[in-house]
Amino acid sequence: MTSTPKKQPRKSSTVVAKTPRKSKAAPALPPNPFVHEILEYVGKQKSKIAKVEALKEYRNDALVSILIWNFDETVVSLMPEGDVPFKPNESPLGTDHTSLRRESKNLYHFVKGGNDTLNGIRRETMFIQMLEGLHPDEARIIILVKDKRLSQEYSVTYEQVKEAYPDINWGGRS
Repeated sequence: MTSTPKKQPRKSSTVVAKTPRKSKAAPALPPNPFVHEILEYVGKQKSKIAKVEALKEYRNDALVSILIWNFDETVVSLMPEGDVPFKPNESPLGTDHTSLRRESKNLYHFVKGGNDTLNGIRRETMFIQMLEGLHPDEARIIILVKDKRLSQEYSVTYEQVKEAYPDINWGGRS
């Protein structure tokens, strides 16, 4: 009895291409996102280039004002450092809140050279009223920014902001 050799499978000349893995980028934001949503989105980006691109994509006056107040050493806050005694707005997001986009035009009241005619009590009252009208996450941003501590909670740096917004002139504001 002779055994028949098993046929060897023919090698195929067809090349199977591997499908590239899609990077898990953070999902895009809705139109006119809140500033805290933008900063959270920027923080989720994996590389400096992606963070800079996200800052460029979602640029708005409120975001730029916040970043200048935080990173420009010549912007001097007239608000006391530390926690602020205010009652956070507990309404659901998108209802019964104002936003930093709307309130950004009033931020000059709280920095040196903005509205130096206000007395301290009136300025602090206005500040607390503004915070109480904002979503708690937006209010938290203002509290961090007044103390120049935004980078402690959000993954955004001066270098990234400077690269994303080369048109900003840093310094000489107070």
